[in-house]
Amino acid sequence: MSYPIDEPEAGRPVPAAGGAGPGARPSAAAPAGEQAGPSAADLATQYAAKSGVRRGDSGQIDVLSSIGGVQGLAESIGPGLVFTVLFTFTTDLQVSLIAALAVSAVFTVVRLVSRTPVTQAVAGLIGVAVCAFVALRTGNAEDFFLPGFFINAGYIVAMVASVVFRWPFAGLLFGFIRNEGIEWRKDPARVRAYGVATWIIVTVLALRLVVQVPLYLAENVAALGSTRVAMGLPLYALGLWLAWVVSRPAVPAGAASGSGTAD
Repeated sequence: MSYPIDEPEAGRPVPAAGGAGPGARPSAAAPAGEQAGPSAADLATQYAAKSGVRRGDSGQIDVLSSIGGVQGLAESIGPGLVFTVLFTFTTDLQVSLIAALAVSAVFTVVRLVSRTPVTQAVAGLIGVAVCAFVALRTGNAEDFFLPGFFINAGYIVAMVASVVFRWPFAGLLFGFIRNEGIEWRKDPARVRAYGVATWIIVTVLALRLVVQVPLYLAENVAALGSTRVAMGLPLYALGLWLAWVVSRPAVPAGAASGSGTAD
């Protein structure tokens, strides 16, 4: 089964859950006095809409936009980088933690002042605060990175489960952008393709643990912080792009010479 290539206009966000997204079926009216709960399609639409994943003008995934742009990249890398550099040169845990929190707080204030969405910055600030709390309680600098391991492992478990239950994460992420809705679940070939794409993202997350956990156990804060930066959003962005490429649908017969592709 192949899908039409009349995808959403490049760069446009995924339709909001309240609208009739592509591929979504009309739902039956709820009985009087009852409120219908959200369908699987509604939940998938909400997830895709909030994910931030976008298509660029070329029809390919806009990787930079999908990870929050330059500002989102800085918000992800900045606090951990500042903590690592300061602790490496000063070995003062408290000063390093305060500096990391301050950097994260500044990013949040910048978003508030510029009136841009603050969700990513606030989530980052909360994450840095949790990491700082753990490190301060144990007195070990390497524990600043410990909560990230559990979050990473949680994502791995969730994504593996999504493949097992035939709702692969990559399909939820990309399906609505490609005008497939959740109709791809009816095509075993598309389910397999999105399953492979999800395994690519799982591999990226697993690589983080394989590389970083031994550094954590060795208490090598400088190397741990450096690899955390390099294997954070930049590596995830690469995995996201590869997942997009391997999961693209086949071009319908007779459309190969058309103006668009099925990306």
